[in-house]
Amino acid sequence: MNLEFLAPYFLGPYGENNDVFEKVLTELLRDHIYWRRNIHPEDLPAISTFASQSPEYQQAIAKMRTELHKLTASLKQSVPFFSPRYIGHMCSDLMMPGLIAQMVTTLYNPNNVSFEAATVTVDLELKVGKQFAEMFGFNTDPTKSPCAWGHLTSGGTVANYESLWNFRAAKYYPVALVEAVKSLELKLPNSIILNGKLVDANLWQLTNLSIDNVLSLKHETEKAIATAYPDLGDKFNECVEQHRIETVGPAYFYSNHLGLKQPLVLVPGSAHYSWQKGMRVMGFGSDQLIKIPVHSNMRLDIDALRKILDNALSKNIPILACVGILGTTEFGTVDPIHKILELRNEFSAKGLDFYVHVDAAWGGYLASMFREEDGSTMSHGKAKKMFKYFPSKEVFNSITSVKDVDSVTIDPHKLGYLPFGAGGFISRNQDITDLLTQEAPYVFEEMDKSVETPATKQFEKLGQYILEGSKPGSVAAASYVTNQVLPLNYKNFGRVIRQSLKTSEYFFDKLLELKDKIKGRANLCLPYTPDTNLICIVINPVGNKSITYLNDFTKQIYQHLKISRDSSPKDREFIGSSTQIMRKNISENHAKELCEMLGLQEQYFVKDVQNRTLESDRIMLLRHTIMNPWLANDTNGNDYVVKYCDYLESLILRYLDIE
Repeated sequence: MNLEFLAPYFLGPYGENNDVFEKVLTELLRDHIYWRRNIHPEDLPAISTFASQSPEYQQAIAKMRTELHKLTASLKQSVPFFSPRYIGHMCSDLMMPGLIAQMVTTLYNPNNVSFEAATVTVDLELKVGKQFAEMFGFNTDPTKSPCAWGHLTSGGTVANYESLWNFRAAKYYPVALVEAVKSLELKLPNSIILNGKLVDANLWQLTNLSIDNVLSLKHETEKAIATAYPDLGDKFNECVEQHRIETVGPAYFYSNHLGLKQPLVLVPGSAHYSWQKGMRVMGFGSDQLIKIPVHSNMRLDIDALRKILDNALSKNIPILACVGILGTTEFGTVDPIHKILELRNEFSAKGLDFYVHVDAAWGGYLASMFREEDGSTMSHGKAKKMFKYFPSKEVFNSITSVKDVDSVTIDPHKLGYLPFGAGGFISRNQDITDLLTQEAPYVFEEMDKSVETPATKQFEKLGQYILEGSKPGSVAAASYVTNQVLPLNYKNFGRVIRQSLKTSEYFFDKLLELKDKIKGRANLCLPYTPDTNLICIVINPVGNKSITYLNDFTKQIYQHLKISRDSSPKDREFIGSSTQIMRKNISENHAKELCEMLGLQEQYFVKDVQNRTLESDRIMLLRHTIMNPWLANDTNGNDYVVKYCDYLESLILRYLDIE
């Protein structure tokens, strides 16, 4: 694989681009100093030229240098994410454009809570949100509705929380709207909802509207009030706020609406742990998070989802959202987003509506591979020609259907190759922010409406509409500059992601060769055909039927791949990671398939362990993130994929011989 096209974008495993990096960084540092000196050049320096001669000054500088050298010395024990010998978690070498942009922007210290605190980087953040929205295929033309918008977060966890925050606001807003109309005894002409008068709609109808319909209802009602009661606008809005769940709290809200049941949030069994945390943070309770079993390729089981929806509809249990994963953290698998949307449309017609969120923290950037330069979606046939295996029709349909979901999480600090922490949240309908406004006069001064445009809307007061408040503008600069250097389409950023996938295919083939090589002594199994660039393997000695023994054997091998407090990362030949298949998260059929595949005794793969000698509720796997651009570089003879497979073989045979 010739990887020369990647050369300009990374510092490199050996710091090959150190001259470029140092030169550009120095230029921009000097430019920053020049800027400081020319804000008001008539001002005298605040730090005297004699200050450096004082013993106190010299002592302080010496102390600072000592502590910084101690810091960098200890940082040498950090995990070398940049190295092709690191194939563990979702980390790799960083892209120079974003890394330099973040370092330089930090000198200016913008706070993206509002335009006033970040006159440049708030605008960059909104542009990044638009870039992501376009990559996923959302509409970003403000003259058309719905128009998408997005912003950055500190990570995917906060973005996932924000989806629940948005959904809760939309789900229950119509209830508060009706309460306000009733309490003010308003008579609204022709306010229609589901072929009936607004005030006659029942709780089930009011809490089963799409986001677009909720926002349309809000705007139509406000318009009708402005016409019939021109002096009542502010009072009505205040009354609505007094009845909202965000104001009165869940306990009072539900007790005041006795027919209303707690909503469920549906996630696949492979979902990230942040969803359980999010349910607790938002006050829904983790018991309301329903995990849908996954089938044989670790994707959400659509038949199991249908059964849950049928049951909810029969019992009038509201569903807040169904979450699909685009690249699971553990296995890199892609849920059938297109089929979730089909079910949403089917059940919406029956009166059960729910929102769809895609957690694409890991796999979001895969969408760039299918985005043409003109913004259109690439055909599956064209995409297939660029790979050996990827993408299956199922995966292609899932990724390209994201344009129809309600919101998406993405993490630039993963497949965006940017420094931590950079997450992102994108919403299909920007008007949902009308339900989320938070006032803080000292931060959010009123914008001049004469300069507001449809493109910026009111988002310059960013902190009003998002979960986080103060946050670094340097992250926005890093994302924006990177996306400008490498636009999010298949000819630019998609080319980087494409290389990662092609290396994964190569790694997959080499593992199959290793499987054949050791088949007489151990069964090396790839239980899931990779949907993305995460590859998991299970290793079971030939003849072994015990899950506990398999796990113990794998742990012995993993001891040589994991980061340990007892040794330096530089002493590791390779650094990998591990994960587990939890029995509680998979279906009965899949549990049976796994045991048959591995030659294990099915009766000892259990959800609740009683006999720890025989039983286990998990199967341990070695997990590999094939993200580093230089893993299979034949230009210098460093094929780390082959080196790793040889090393893994030696470990397997060593522990087989010991046993």
